[in-house]
Amino acid sequence: MLIAVVIVETMVLALLSVVVVALLRSHAEILRRLPEPEADISERTHDDPIVLSDGPRFPAHLPSPRRRATQARDISGTTLDGDAAVVSMAVGSNTVLAFLSTGCLTCRTFWDGLQPAVRTPLRELAPPDVQVVQSSRAWEDFGIEMSPYFCFVDGTTGEVRSEGAAMTWEQVASLLRDALLDEELATRT
Repeated sequence: MLIAVVIVETMVLALLSVVVVALLRSHAEILRRLPEPEADISERTHDDPIVLSDGPRFPAHLPSPRRRATQARDISGTTLDGDAAVVSMAVGSNTVLAFLSTGCLTCRTFWDGLQPAVRTPLRELAPPDVQVVQSSRAWEDFGIEMSPYFCFVDGTTGEVRSEGAAMTWEQVASLLRDALLDEELATRT
């Protein structure tokens, strides 16, 4: 019986040795692939920025993210009633811009909200003193490459503070809430 226990323990010990060797080899492979440190970590101060050499890679069909807030341009186009309109982006009130396409199936929900018979949901989202403007030129001015796409413009600075795609008006409202909460958190810290 004692011999059987010794044999089993020897087999378990051999199996554990194989596992440890495999872990050490994988760890060595990871360390081999890491770049050599450029400077001693102790030489860096706490406030020095960490520079990443390789940023995330985005698929070619997606637009690249903006690295900082961009200046928004004024919009000229037509209102929902067909009247000519110009909206300045730096007049003190915040603006949400919706970039929609007639060929986009996802945009259909938003276009349905713009039809004369069902404009109520859109008019409820926009305060009565805010114009809703349709403009093709704004696509080029803001560098929009997909639809539906929305931009939140800070009315005091005229800068695009938040932007992104959404599939429903509720998601647009969520994008806006998130941008406002991010701005509030940024001012606290």
